Amino acid sequence: MVTKRLFFALALLLSAMIASVNAQEYRTAIGARFGFPLSASFKQFISDPGAVELFAGFRGWTFYRYFNVGALYQHHFPIESIEGLKWYVGGGAAVYFWSYDDVWLGGASYSSSTFGVMGVVGLDYKFADIPLNLSVDWVPTFLIGDGYLRGFGSGYGAFSARYTIK
Repeated sequence: MVTKRLFFALALLLSAMIASVNAQEYRTAIGARFGFPLSASFKQFISDPGAVELFAGFRGWTFYRYFNVGALYQHHFPIESIEGLKWYVGGGAAVYFWSYDDVWLGGASYSSSTFGVMGVVGLDYKFADIPLNLSVDWVPTFLIGDGYLRGFGSGYGAFSARYTIK
């Protein structure tokens, strides 16, 4: 008797959870991350709440420049009061290939690569009537390697705009 009640209660709870899950408004998106560095972005949902974002970017100054490639897993949670708005949290990794020209100390040039372990927290919005996704996030990063880039910084923020593909 207790087993039947427990089974019925679990079935009811599971049904309520499935009914409350909102289908993702888009599956794939491609665009740009306007942050540090400016990057191309490809985002693919692999489950209703889970997405993988791949990115590649370049940043350069007069004496210092780097190129990076990486990936982030993002787990999305709906914000019920605003349709199309979700918040997400996750993590990932990136590789940075950098070079530095020291014109002040004899003109020496340095180059190396650095590995970054990243967290991410942000907001994601999909417009209902147009194939556009906007997001804003913060990506704290811990850099591992030799050379100029290493250690934990405050991370960086980015604003992303992507064309969505259902």
